[in-house]
Formats: sequence, C-alpha cells, structure tokens
Amino acid sequence: MLIFLDHSFEMLLKACILHKGGRIREKRAKQTLGFDACVRKGLTDGAIRFLTDTQVLTLQSINGLRDAAQHHLVDVPEQQLYLLAQAGVTLFSDLLKNVLKEGLANYLPERVLPVTTNPPKELAVIIDDEMKVIRSLLRPGVRRHVEAVARVRSLSIVEAATQGEYVQPSDGELRKVLSRINAGDKAGAIFPGLASLTLSVEGEGIPFSIRFTKKEGLPIQVVREGAPGAAVVAIKRVTELDFYSLGLTDVAKKVGLSPPKAIAIIRSFNMQADPEYFKEFLVGRTHHARYSPKTVERILRELPKLDMARVWKEYGPGHKPKT
Repeated sequence: MLIFLDHSFEMLLKACILHKGGRIREKRAKQTLGFDACVRKGLTDGAIRFLTDTQVLTLQSINGLRDAAQHHLVDVPEQQLYLLAQAGVTLFSDLLKNVLKEGLANYLPERVLPVTTNPPKELAVIIDDEMKVIRSLLRPGVRRHVEAVARVRSLSIVEAATQGEYVQPSDGELRKVLSRINAGDKAGAIFPGLASLTLSVEGEGIPFSIRFTKKEGLPIQVVREGAPGAAVVAIKRVTELDFYSLGLTDVAKKVGLSPPKAIAIIRSFNMQADPEYFKEFLVGRTHHARYSPKTVERILRELPKLDMARVWKEYGPGHKPKT
C-alpha cells in the first residue's frame, strides 16, 4: 500500500508542477524529477509553490516509510498506517482540488467499506501504546530485538520527517532509541517532533478528513542544517546547496572508498544525470559538482552486489565525469 500511495503522490506532484508552469525534467537530464525533488520544488519554488510545511511532513513520512518497506525491515502498526494513509488521502484530495480544480470523488468509487477490529485512537495514545509494545519486546527473557527494531523504525522515520531529515535512520541511531525506550524515557523526550503534532479531524462519515497540524503554542520552525533546538514540526525549507550538500570527497569518505572508486560507481548508475543525486552549480566562473545524501544511500545499498573489478574497468580512469 505504501508503494502505491507514494507513487501516486509522485505522479500528482509532477502534474501540479506542470499545471503551475514548472518543469519536471532538468535540462539535458534523461529522467524526470524524483519524489524529493518534486517536493522541494512544490515547497520552495516561489513561482509555482503549492505545498505547505505540514503537507510536506505527510509526504516525507509516506516516502520514508515506503523506502524502509522496500529496502529495510519495518513494522508499521495498523493504527499508524491508517492515520498516515487517511492523512495521505486527505492531502491528495486537497492538492487535486486546490491546484488542479478537480474533486477526488470524481475518480474514486462511491462504495467505501472500512473494517477494523482495532479502531484508531488519539495520536499521543498510539505513540504511548507503541512505546509499551517496544519496551515489552526488549524485556529480559524475551529479547525480540529484530521485531523491536522494525517497530521503532516507523516511529523514527516520521520523527525524522518532523525534523527535516531526508535519510533513513541508521542501525546505530535505532539502537540508541531502543536503549532510551528500555530505560523508561518518555515518548516526548525521545520523539519531540511526534509529540508536538496533533490531528485535525474534520467531518463525519463521508467525507472524512485527517490532517497533521501543529499543537497550539508550538509554531512551525524553519531551521538550518544541523541547527539545535526544540521540536520542529515540519520539513525544513532548504536551498539547493543545502540539499546537494556533499562533494565527491565527502561521498567517498562516507562510503569508505577512494574518490576514484566512488565516482566509478556513480558513473555506473548514471547518477550524474539524475537530479535526485547530482547537480552542478556555477559560482562566478567556477563549476562545482555537488551530490545529495541519497547518493551515499544508493552506493551503500548497491555496493555489496557490485563487481568492483568490472565497474573499475568500465567506469574508472579514462572517463571525464563532472567531479
């Protein structure tokens, strides 16, 4: 379900960008913009902007959980999944209506039959319940650590979205979170971003809408990369240089390779043609090649499967990439 929901949003975002007069393909690029690039354009491009901070929070939460479902082990409890899916449907309807002037009811069948033995609760109650489940999995004599990691990953992804993070939590970060849960730390201390969210529920029966909103007295903040502070209730607004934050040497260091080997892998997957990973900036008369953190994620994901001897032979010295 997450895969389909995520893909439908990517297609809708591209339709909205085109409708507002924007471009979904960079000059000379072979591929159209990916999910994150569409979100950034919809939030930060003043000429076509159609997304709000809290809408981006919903989008990044869905995208982060989709990525985890495809590439990691994640267990999204039914109530969390329902709330996120219903918030997604609400957002899809909002964008369709506000940007494209279409009604979602024109495309979905009239018959709706939601059935559950575990109906959704308040967001704070859901988080507290999940903390109890995770803590029980870590009890002495139980030690179902793999299940605990899978469940805490979903909370951590949404928490990261509230803090403006675009990467999956690492195993080390998840272990630290589990240690704090096991020690009895409160949900608000471990997941301050989640604790600062509430649900705006409108209507009854059909139509029925759920939106993530900020709690009273907790303003949405726009923060710089790495800035400390209290709970942040939205994706931070970034400049393109904030997003393409890595040089080739930075990428190589993070993946544990030399720069020549790192660039060989980058070439092998044609990542320099994909704006999700690469962009070249002209500052004065100097060209600067920059990479996004997704480049590191992709290399680390693909590295165990690569035949480096073949990659080095085909894409190593002798080529002239933009580095």
